[in-house]
Amino acid sequence: MARNVLYPLYQVGGPQLRVFRTNFFIQLVRPGTAQPEDTVQFRIPMEMTRVDVKNYLERIYSVPVAAVRTRVQHGSNRKRDHRNVRVKKPDYKVAYVQLAHGQTFTFPDLFPEKQPGPKDSEEDSLEALMEEQRQRQRQDPRRGGVPQWFGL
Repeated sequence: MARNVLYPLYQVGGPQLRVFRTNFFIQLVRPGTAQPEDTVQFRIPMEMTRVDVKNYLERIYSVPVAAVRTRVQHGSNRKRDHRNVRVKKPDYKVAYVQLAHGQTFTFPDLFPEKQPGPKDSEEDSLEALMEEQRQRQRQDPRRGGVPQWFGL
């Protein structure tokens, strides 16, 4: 029985096409102190090694990596719960990834400061606020003169 299938699920004597997904998730972290432009900071799971981080970035994201340094950040235990028992935050690992020669990374500015333009003045914003307030106070024509407070 021959089927004309373009993408067979199984081929006799040949490998199947497979997609492997990683068991790890890493987080890009904005560094607290100034870092060189070629260094990127990640928060990684405790089980992940330097080699894992390098392979993860090179194979999945095609990022050229020169070196990886890791450290374990111990969670603080200063906080106390309602029974006055210390509560310890979990430990985590931090990876400092140095990119290959010539590669730089700057953290994106997600919330840029809006520059006031010539037409964005204080009077225009006040006028827009007043118009919005008038819209809210205008009665709904579908209610037929019944006040807002009278209803469900």
